Amino acid sequence: MLLAATVAWLTGCGSSSGGTTPPTNRGSYVVFAWNDLGMHCMNQDFQSLMILPPYNTMHAQVVRRGDEPRITDSGLTVGYSVPGNTVSTTKTNFWTYAAALLGTAPAPNVGLTGHGLTGTMTATGNNDWSVTGVPLTPMTDANQLNAYQLASVAVASGATQVASTQAVMPVSWEISCNLCHNTPGISADVDILRKHDSAHGTNLESQQPVNCARCHAEPNLGSTGTVGVPSLSSSMHSSHSGRMAAAGLANECYACHPGVTTQCQRDVHKAKGITCKNCHESMTAVGNPARRPWVDEPRCGTCHTRSGFEFEQAGTLYRDSRGHHGIHCAACHGSPHAVGPATNAADNAQAIALQGHSGTINTCTVCHTSTPDEGFDHRFGGSD
Repeated sequence: MLLAATVAWLTGCGSSSGGTTPPTNRGSYVVFAWNDLGMHCMNQDFQSLMILPPYNTMHAQVVRRGDEPRITDSGLTVGYSVPGNTVSTTKTNFWTYAAALLGTAPAPNVGLTGHGLTGTMTATGNNDWSVTGVPLTPMTDANQLNAYQLASVAVASGATQVASTQAVMPVSWEISCNLCHNTPGISADVDILRKHDSAHGTNLESQQPVNCARCHAEPNLGSTGTVGVPSLSSSMHSSHSGRMAAAGLANECYACHPGVTTQCQRDVHKAKGITCKNCHESMTAVGNPARRPWVDEPRCGTCHTRSGFEFEQAGTLYRDSRGHHGIHCAACHGSPHAVGPATNAADNAQAIALQGHSGTINTCTVCHTSTPDEGFDHRFGGSD
């Protein structure tokens, strides 16, 4: 329903902040949704190895509108779904090999945390709601590849829906190992295992399917790996940092994150010519064993300074940080790597539906029933 209402706005919204007249029929609640990562990557084929399983995470923040709006994280039901994507077992063989890879096999179309492709979010205690481990694939039910599918989030009070929104739930399996791992007669995955065996004296080719996180820590999945073995992030970036010329890519990061077609960097920074390395530095730097994967990440405050403004809280990533009386940064600015105005139209749908134009949600009456007299407070510690 919301998609039908916003589809006309999406044409040409790209990186422009222009748009149409904001909606006038605002209800008592408004909900914002965002993804926790710029792109959730996954394998498509798990018969030989697993780098990452299907595992998508979404957050939502609900605000009760008023002259003094209030964030609401109880007394409501927040549901999620991905229209046009209701099954995953026919699109990947993850469930066939899950038991061998992980020692446990979730039910068909259920992810590693017990959540499916539709369900209910849970309050996090951080002023928002979330669902983790959604087993979404980039293949729709209509057999079309779409890395930027719009998830629907609906808020209900009892049996009555009081707010809804749509936000991109990104996922891609375009991890292009075959750019370099292309030995004739074997798959790219087997080529990886064979080269690992040759370089490190392992015997992985005979142990298929191999879960890389069994030895290499993957903190994002809760894997501690094997003592003395570098994390998967450190191993992958360090071992490939001097080899990427063979891939022949203008942006070598797209060989894995996650591809030249998907192009997961799609935010306002891309529109301004800022690239992956401007924020994340070189592959060698990312592969530093002292770096904590998924924890030591670029910070907005490193580049952005403005008197009276507060950016991320100390020790808190952008995706978990809050400003303006507890509103999450991503609620107004967009998901990581999709900060608005995004160059990918679907990522602008939420802002356009809420205020009539893309970019940062900066229309006060999205949450306030009347425009406040006082100036905007960007700090988390601002007065209520």
